[in-house]
Amino acid sequence: MGDFRRRLLGAARLDPATYEEVEHDPGALRQASGVVLLYGAAAGLTSVGPSALAAVFSGMIAAIVGWVIWAVLIFLIGTRLLPGRQTEANAGQLFRTLGFAAAPGIALVIGIISPLLPIVFVVTQVWMIAAMVVAVRQALDYTSTRRAVGVCVIAWLAQVLVAASLYAMLSPAATPPVAAARDSPAPAAASYVGVVKPSAVAPPVE
Repeated sequence: MGDFRRRLLGAARLDPATYEEVEHDPGALRQASGVVLLYGAAAGLTSVGPSALAAVFSGMIAAIVGWVIWAVLIFLIGTRLLPGRQTEANAGQLFRTLGFAAAPGIALVIGIISPLLPIVFVVTQVWMIAAMVVAVRQALDYTSTRRAVGVCVIAWLAQVLVAASLYAMLSPAATPPVAAARDSPAPAAASYVGVVKPSAVAPPVE
């Protein structure tokens, strides 16, 4: 637990050494999963009313799914489309580093204080973006932060397209968009990066 707490705080502080450590520790995958679940639960807790428990559960599921999609996209783009000269990475390394990059998102729990939610949402999303850039830079052995930013931007655009397509296919055609938004129990961040939220009102930032 002490090791997990140290890594969690290091990831939140955007410490490159922490991301480098989890990148090379295959056993850190369980810890990375825990970080993502904590982020999803924190996002779900920002929901109020009788559906709060369901929102926490759906937030955790969405966070895990978003994490998987995000890691796969980053792996494909970072190793095939925009590899650096020293890039040597596998999917497991990206799962671990990107899992810990969700650490800043746990601060969303502060959003249970309703007036603070918009500010907390924006701050945590920007913070998570910075963490993901560091995670990608370390996992893909980039010497340029700009290249890591480029990979994240391309992956984010791809994720938006994938999520929008899935939502269009799965959403009931007969349900009015306004009613769907009102009745949805989804938390303040419905995806791992907290930007793909077609069913609620959280501002887009990623």
